[in-house]
Amino acid sequence: MSPNTFTQEEDAEEAEFVSKTRRKKDMHALQELGEELVALNKDRLAQLDLPESLLDAVKEAKRITKFGALSRQMQYIGKLMRDVDPEPIRVKLAEWAGQSKELNAKFHRLENLRERLLENDGAFSEVVEQFPQADLQRLRTLIRNARQEKIANKPPKSSRALFKELRALQDGGEVEGDDEEAEE
Repeated sequence: MSPNTFTQEEDAEEAEFVSKTRRKKDMHALQELGEELVALNKDRLAQLDLPESLLDAVKEAKRITKFGALSRQMQYIGKLMRDVDPEPIRVKLAEWAGQSKELNAKFHRLENLRERLLENDGAFSEVVEQFPQADLQRLRTLIRNARQEKIANKPPKSSRALFKELRALQDGGEVEGDDEEAEE
């Protein structure tokens, strides 16, 4: 055996060698990714292309309440994650996190606009410019009622209705359903 061959074999072994610390970090990262999967709702979970065994393990983890059992289940999920390419999952989770931040920013802008409308009349002209299709009479009525409710310490029914109206204007249509939790 020539000296060059020996060093090439050593180089190949070193290239394949991964330290125990690195492997443990990788396993913990996969387990943390599994924890993010467990935190997802069933609709988002269904959108991911997960193997059936992993999907079943995640669903089972959602049902477990005991800490020790949940810890073992999370380790099992981490083990199953080793057979899955985690990158598409990470990309999708990052995409959802970005969408969530966009929605939160949108709601904060609407809340600020609603507060400005309730505090002074100057913001009303801004809404008229921004949303020419708005029903101005309805907006004025909601603003007036919300101000009266605030003074009388009544529940903010009109304030919520004003928020929904602004959201419908921003989205360009009618908002269906009762989404009061989304504004808070």
